[in-house]
Amino acid sequence: MSKTVLITGASSGIGKAAAHYFATQGWNVIATMRTPEKETELVDNQPIFVTRLDVQRPETIETAIQQGIARFGQIDVVVNNAGYGQYGIFEALTPEQVHEQFDVNVFGVMNTIRAVLPHFRARKQGMIINISSGAGRFTLPLISLYNASKFALEGFSEALSFELAALNIGVKIVEPGGTTTNFIKVSEEKIALKPLPEYDGFINASSQMFGQLKAMRLATAEEVAEVIYQAASDGTDTLRYLVGNDDFKQRVNNRLTMPDQDYVNSIKESYLPFMPA
Repeated sequence: MSKTVLITGASSGIGKAAAHYFATQGWNVIATMRTPEKETELVDNQPIFVTRLDVQRPETIETAIQQGIARFGQIDVVVNNAGYGQYGIFEALTPEQVHEQFDVNVFGVMNTIRAVLPHFRARKQGMIINISSGAGRFTLPLISLYNASKFALEGFSEALSFELAALNIGVKIVEPGGTTTNFIKVSEEKIALKPLPEYDGFINASSQMFGQLKAMRLATAEEVAEVIYQAASDGTDTLRYLVGNDDFKQRVNNRLTMPDQDYVNSIKESYLPFMPA
């Protein structure tokens, strides 16, 4: 019997690429998204079933899971991919923007996992793959909320992996370090626009630093999808999977190996050259 994966946020980018890739490997795919009626590329037939799931609406999570089980008989893997990045100075962000960032990136993941766990427990097996980010390992200016949400996701995922291992349910984390998807475009639409001129010099310097990072070679959605599939199928209990360019991998290594203050100073030095004199 073919295995079945449920993927959230499958309307674009990594989620859509993962849906295609799993299908080419012979898996059944439950490709979920907030507005499936707008989907034109993923074909709603075997082995891909397109349905609605909005991680901010728990009732749609329950429905999508039950629909997927009815269609394919079981779910073997859940890929929590839906998410976005809230950019901007923290002081300029509204409480509503703070709550939405955590509703999608953290609580949405938790709600999806809570909804599928009874099915996994009944089958005495299952796997959860949470799509995190390099921002769950190291911080950068202007993404404090995104960092906070991904740090929370990483801590939750690691602790949960210990709890669920006793039930033969795996938990894995995939950490992309910048991709060629429309993630940046979507996230830039979330930039806080409240005018705080005292931050102008810092914002300009940090933006130029980000410009340099964007110019580096980025991983494609298809490359990330292959790593997600590896995590789902390699038969190991590996917790974290990195995918990205050498600069990204070096940044993660620096965070793990450098003395803490040395690392903090290195980040400051990366945008200081762009600060006004």
